[in-house]
Formats: sequence, structure tokens, C-alpha cells
Amino acid sequence: MNMLEKIQVTLLNLSKSERKVAEVILAAPESAIHTSIALLARKAAVSEPTVNRFCHRMGTKGFPDFKLVLAQSLANGTPYVSRHVEEHDSAGAYLQKIFESAMAGLDRAKNSLDAVAVNRAVDLLTQSKKIAFFGLGASAAVAHDAMNKFFRFNVPVIYSDDIVMQRMCCINSAEGDVIVLISHTGRTKNLVELAQLARENDATALAITSPGSPLALAATLALTLDVPEDTDIYMPMVSRLAQLTVVDVLATGFTLRRGASFRDNLKRVKSALKESRFEKEPLTPG
Repeated sequence: MNMLEKIQVTLLNLSKSERKVAEVILAAPESAIHTSIALLARKAAVSEPTVNRFCHRMGTKGFPDFKLVLAQSLANGTPYVSRHVEEHDSAGAYLQKIFESAMAGLDRAKNSLDAVAVNRAVDLLTQSKKIAFFGLGASAAVAHDAMNKFFRFNVPVIYSDDIVMQRMCCINSAEGDVIVLISHTGRTKNLVELAQLARENDATALAITSPGSPLALAATLALTLDVPEDTDIYMPMVSRLAQLTVVDVLATGFTLRRGASFRDNLKRVKSALKESRFEKEPLTPG
């Protein structure tokens, strides 16, 4: 775990003043490594001893040592690509790193996912009158994939990446509706507001997000994924894969919960779509 990940993970366990320091650093980590302790304290509206105390909480000897570790964390990766990829990596090297990172990230996400919460989420989805999948940015693509999967299940499904449409859907929601909100950071204000709107109208707000995030706290039920990927700095990769896998888990649970007759109906739907495709050509040697 690099320093940025360590700050993010411990954020909720910090004192109020230490959290102010953490938030200033997370907002502009590259600026933090070039600033003085006095300037950082002023930006965070805390005292210099508080900054030093925060640095010790992060396992460093003081502010100069903290800046060095932070600089090393920022250097360990190409911003907006992947923190595991370095500037001069060959195609073979970054191919290996990205696949290994994805597999390790999925394994960590699997171990952090609460099976009891998953079971409850499947209950809510199978009993729902209407399901809506909402996300913004990279998470919008995951929400769209979820809509494609659940559209086959003979239940009204809505998807939109337009915040105005999302808000109207939540305002018009009612008891028995499930609004699924997808966000890796869980800090997107619009999605937190959607969770609040859904709950105000007696709908269920189901979040797929990071533990302890504002979205997780605002939702009726949260499926939380511990994926140490700072999407403020790097392109969403492992976090997106983890979200897609959770959607697959929920879709599979939905199918199993509905029983054998429901699965027979899905087979008929698949069979009806066969005419829209060319037949598979047999592979010929040579």
C-alpha cells in the first residue's frame, strides 16, 4: 500500500484536525511534496504540530520524511494510466503488470465483499417493482452493463448517465423500487444526493462503492469493495473490473433466486435471438 492509499484507508480513523491535513494532501498530492509545513498547516487551517502528528500517524518520522515517502508513492506509476506502470516499461512489462494488478485487485475485492449484504441485495432486487442503474464517468459504463444484464429478467429496468434524468427518476420512485448507485470513490456529490432522494421517496438505495464513503453511509444498503485504486490520479482499471464482477454476482443471484422456470424462460429468450446471428463456422485445420 503506497502513502496515498494509506491516507485514504485511515481517513475515517483520524481526528478532525488530522483529517483536514489528509484532505488537503489528497486534493493535491503533487503540490504537497513541494510545500512547507507552515504553508500546509495554513491550507488545512490547523497548527504545525498537528501536521507533524499526522505524519507520525502515517508511520513517518516527521514532515520531511513524509514528503519523501509521498514523492516515492507518486513516482511509483504513470498518472492516469496505472500506478504499477512505469514510464519506460515495455509492452510485455506493462501487459504483465496490468493483468497481475487486475487479478490481485479482484481477489482483494472478493475477500472484502460481505456475503450477507450480497444476499440481502439479491432479495431486494428479486422483490423489486422497478430497478434503476446509475453511475457517472467510468461507473456509468458499469451501470449500462448492469442494465443490459437485468433487462432480460422481465422487470422494468432504467439506465441513464444524465443527472437530470437520474434525479427525476429518484423523485418519481416509490416503495418497492431499487435505485442502484455505482461509484468507486463514493464521494460524488450528485450520487449521494440521489441516494437521499430515493430514500426520501421510500425507494431502496443500493450502493456499490468503497467502505466508509459518503455514498455508502447515505445508501439503504451498501456493497463495499476494498480496491486500493486512487481514481483521482489514475485511470479506473481494477475498480471498474470489481464493479462489473459484482454486477455479475447480483445477476447470477437474481437468476438462481427466481428458480428453474425463470431460467427456462431465459433459455427461450436466448433461442429467439439466434436468428439475429450467423451460425458458428466449424474450425478447419490449416
